[in-house]
Amino acid sequence: MAADNPEAPGDEVTEGNPAEHYESILLDEPTTADLRVKVTEAWQEFARALAGQLRSQPTGTQIALTLDPTASGTGDAVYSVSIEVGEDGQIDLRAVGNAALPQGYRLDRAAIADMIALGWSPPGVVEGSGGHFGMRANTTEAVRLATTVSRTLRDVYGAPHPAFLVFLVHDEEDEPLPVEPLGTARPEVAEDPTADLDLDEALAAARAAQSGNDALALEERVRTVVSAMLKSSADQLQVDSDGDIGIRAGSAMVFVRVRDNPPLVDVFSPVLTEVEPTEQLYVKLSELTNRMPIGRLYCTNDTVWASIPVFGRNFQATHLMLAVQVMTGLADELDDRLHGEFGGRRFFGEGDKPQHRDAGEHRTGMYL
Repeated sequence: MAADNPEAPGDEVTEGNPAEHYESILLDEPTTADLRVKVTEAWQEFARALAGQLRSQPTGTQIALTLDPTASGTGDAVYSVSIEVGEDGQIDLRAVGNAALPQGYRLDRAAIADMIALGWSPPGVVEGSGGHFGMRANTTEAVRLATTVSRTLRDVYGAPHPAFLVFLVHDEEDEPLPVEPLGTARPEVAEDPTADLDLDEALAAARAAQSGNDALALEERVRTVVSAMLKSSADQLQVDSDGDIGIRAGSAMVFVRVRDNPPLVDVFSPVLTEVEPTEQLYVKLSELTNRMPIGRLYCTNDTVWASIPVFGRNFQATHLMLAVQVMTGLADELDDRLHGEFGGRRFFGEGDKPQHRDAGEHRTGMYL
């Protein structure tokens, strides 16, 4: 059920396409309606990529995976897992323990029990682990190890999506090593060659995506626009298994999806999940939608979504830039507002860290 007014002004960012048509397309899309499926597939993709890296890396390779504190709002608390490939295929793994975490961010007894259940040894038990949880295995167990690392980062440390992870791979001399992407996790880059790109350059690059080459596919135009806005190259964009480009926005996650038939660009975000659909919630979403200059809010299953459609035929780069800019600000603001009034869980919010639950309960992305 959509909680919006189809005739509300601003339901679209271009002319010539009825808002009702956009609405029917969005609501019929299963991965938009089911956030659990989308997040679970992202973690599966991350685990498969990590398993492949564990099998192929030479002796001395070290992999560090960290929940990015600048995106998660965890401040000085750095939740990380490190992996080192030793001789004869031996792999040593370390996961941060309470000795390295500040007050207020330490693992409670339930979380520690979850770590042990996942196969981690308590801090200090594995030789050389110090204050970290430890594990020792072999590259022949790459799939199991990748699954364990994924569940640790997601279910215990609270990463809502692999896009909130950063990774660094280096050799025993601390020289960085090039690796294939680990799903939507971001590589740590010491120096960004596009760091000096200013807003005018970004706008020029975005406009160049639509002009001078009408034969350029809509998907390529969109990738050029988004990468220009994010001051990165198109190859560095985080694209999940659905083909959606992921953009982190504070405690929110924004996705950009390109459709071919009809030509359409969806800019959408899961604002709140695990929320109880009530009449009061639908009324609130309708009120907020009517006040939005563009876009709409709706609830499916237990997830509140925000979406802004951009017409793909006669594609205008500035329209997509506007939609992304509005959505990144909108999602980050609305998740806090709606969470305070209706509860549920923000996609990632301070204070929404995973809590111990009974075996029959699941939260977003709880299983592989």
